[in-house]
Amino acid sequence: LLLAGIAAVAIWTWWTVRGAVFQSRENRIFDNQALSDPERPSPTPRVPPPQAGALVGRLVIPKLHLRAIVREGTDDDTLDVALGHVPGTALPGQTGNVGIAGHRDTLFRCLRNISKNDRIVFQTTYGSYTYFVERTNIVKPRDVGVLAPGTGSEITLITCYPFRYVGSAPDRFIVRARLGSAR
Repeated sequence: LLLAGIAAVAIWTWWTVRGAVFQSRENRIFDNQALSDPERPSPTPRVPPPQAGALVGRLVIPKLHLRAIVREGTDDDTLDVALGHVPGTALPGQTGNVGIAGHRDTLFRCLRNISKNDRIVFQTTYGSYTYFVERTNIVKPRDVGVLAPGTGSEITLITCYPFRYVGSAPDRFIVRARLGSAR
């Protein structure tokens, strides 16, 4: 039992340190690649769809002290160390819905404290886009309609719910925000 306990702690430590080291290194790299004037975004970025695992940008939620790298894809390798851009959804600044997924027990744990009108900033190498939270809700995992594009530029953050659930969570926590000003 002692060896099993030591092994479990070692695995948890490796998993936690791996994510923290990845985020630190990738944030430094992103800072070096970002535009010199990140507050002046391109009105309609014309960028090709990213390849699986490619850097998409950085998601910042100031109120929650979240600053996390976003990679293309939602596979386990991506979500173990970063947030994942849902393939097929819009990119920041484009008309449509930007889908971002993350684990509830790592980078998106803080989402439990998000509120209406909170600011979400998506930084890319081609500009910075500020979204404001309109609503949160809880849906079943099969409800992919939350990723449907609206009439403007939106972002949807997705994580498992409940936040303190042990094992595979039965629901999804959704945060929907719109590009522009708070309402």
